[in-house]
Amino acid sequence: MFSFLRRKPNTFFYPGEEIRSLRTPGATASHIKASQKAVQAGAAHKSLETGRARLIVTGGLFVLAYAAVAIRLIDVMVLKAEDRPIAERIAATTEVKPRRADIVDRNGVVLATNLPTVNLYVDSTKVIDPAEGADKLASALPHLNRHDVLAKLSSGKRFVYLDRNLTPKEQAAVNAEGVPGVFFENSERRAYLQGPLLSHVLGATDPENNGIGGLELSFDQRLKENSEPLRLSIDARVQFAVRNTLMKAVETFQAIGAMGLVLDVRTGEIISMVSLPDFDPESFGNSDPNTRFNRATLGVYEMGSTFKVFNTAMALESGQIRATDVYDTTNPLKIARFTINDDHPARYNLNVGEILIKSSNIGSARMAVQLGPVAQRKFLSDLGLLESAKIEVPENGFPLSPPVQNWKEIATMTISYGHGIAVTPVHLAKALSAMVNGGTLRQPTLLLGNVKEGKRVIREETSATVRKLMRMVVTDGTARKADVAGYEVGGKTGTADKAAVGGYDTKRLLTTFAGAFPISDPKYLVIVSLDEPKPLKSTYGFATAGWNSAPTAGALIAEIGPILGVQPVPEPEQPRQNGTQTVSLTSKVAAAVASVTQATYNKPRPPAPPRTTGGPDAPR
Repeated sequence: MFSFLRRKPNTFFYPGEEIRSLRTPGATASHIKASQKAVQAGAAHKSLETGRARLIVTGGLFVLAYAAVAIRLIDVMVLKAEDRPIAERIAATTEVKPRRADIVDRNGVVLATNLPTVNLYVDSTKVIDPAEGADKLASALPHLNRHDVLAKLSSGKRFVYLDRNLTPKEQAAVNAEGVPGVFFENSERRAYLQGPLLSHVLGATDPENNGIGGLELSFDQRLKENSEPLRLSIDARVQFAVRNTLMKAVETFQAIGAMGLVLDVRTGEIISMVSLPDFDPESFGNSDPNTRFNRATLGVYEMGSTFKVFNTAMALESGQIRATDVYDTTNPLKIARFTINDDHPARYNLNVGEILIKSSNIGSARMAVQLGPVAQRKFLSDLGLLESAKIEVPENGFPLSPPVQNWKEIATMTISYGHGIAVTPVHLAKALSAMVNGGTLRQPTLLLGNVKEGKRVIREETSATVRKLMRMVVTDGTARKADVAGYEVGGKTGTADKAAVGGYDTKRLLTTFAGAFPISDPKYLVIVSLDEPKPLKSTYGFATAGWNSAPTAGALIAEIGPILGVQPVPEPEQPRQNGTQTVSLTSKVAAAVASVTQATYNKPRPPAPPRTTGGPDAPR
């Protein structure tokens, strides 16, 4: 009981005492047993101390070894980095290359992104048998030229690229050959997930992932420094529809190229921009230079009769000419050694509206001359048609127009119907959108939300009248084949002879349709151009815009209208007289102008400011 209170036997001994105690006469058994335990404990303690000392020595040796390795790495990788071969420096570095930001469309669809890949390079000083190595590499990578590979393996250089952006299968094939001196470098390549669909918008990158064209070049630094995707105003769905429609038109009309553009007239955002032929951005270096030419932003063309819209707007805006004013259009217009004719001469004199609807060169020239060269130049300048379009891609064409001292009467006449002045399709879209959106000129953009404040260039009443007349161009004029039931298309055709040495080639045409829908409340502008379409049996031997660009635009609007959420509306019945006799075009123009005038007259006006009395500044 209470055994835990018992004192333990004293087993402490001075050194050597445990031995002496064993020899001491009269030593008890317990004393001897304690002595034996003490001897055993001492031996164990000695063994433990010996093992601990050995561990400390071994650990110290490991620390010294790791320290030596670390010092050597610092010396090789930092202090003497410049003295090492380039190949060794690239192989040794662990720095991750900066990732280039994605490019997406307005709906978030990825258009361009970076994918991990590997490059193949050689340190030719480590190649044992160049000929054998060239044979093996050419076998593993059949697209390589054996002669070129052999030259690189024998060059004596420490770092030479053999191939870039290998697929995993290709990398495995090279590894299986086991060629000494050949190494892989981790890298990234730019992938364009939509193929050539947006080639002229996006551009391309070089093997080092630097932008070399299109938006890739314009926003090169931004894509490198900002990981946020670059969001475009382009809608990939509409882009596909435009490209597909144009490809069919090129095939049908045997054209050498085509251009299509869709623009939001309220914001200036470009929804689609297509130039054919196009190219694969991932094979930019191997593409034909002709395919890399952006017809929408770089191509500068005479746009033909589409300029008559501007001429009509200028006349109405001047206050000197009304839509119902009549001009002599039955007789050719002669000036110096030149004669201006109409493709389809009128049998009677036409008013301003009819001149646009029937596309009369004679009437357009007479209107422009009445206002004069100075007024014409100022109006076109206000529309931005005499300066760069300032679109975000670097491929920007500059308009061609007569210098001020040569902008005389003959130039004024020809420019009124789109000859003697050349602009890009983006210029045409920018100016035409102001004609239909109420009179506000906005800067076209390829970036979503990059909407800038516009400037007024014509009155709302002028814009409303122009819209009425553009609708009649489609219903009663040269663009009937552009009409689409339910979408109220309004626009203008234009056919221009292409420039040639010493003049114009009348057999090589550029045909264009430029219009908007729904024209009563415009949302989108569409421009379609065909380069050198051929006359066909189905077009009765004609190759003008009304027979090719206009129907192409109609097919395009029918395709993209539902995509853009534009709801078709019922078509109003055409007015008639005496039950069956249709109303004359002259009467239709008069009615259209009257409806605009009445709407303007009935438009609510803001309240007048309060009158003030007294004082030196009081109104009188």
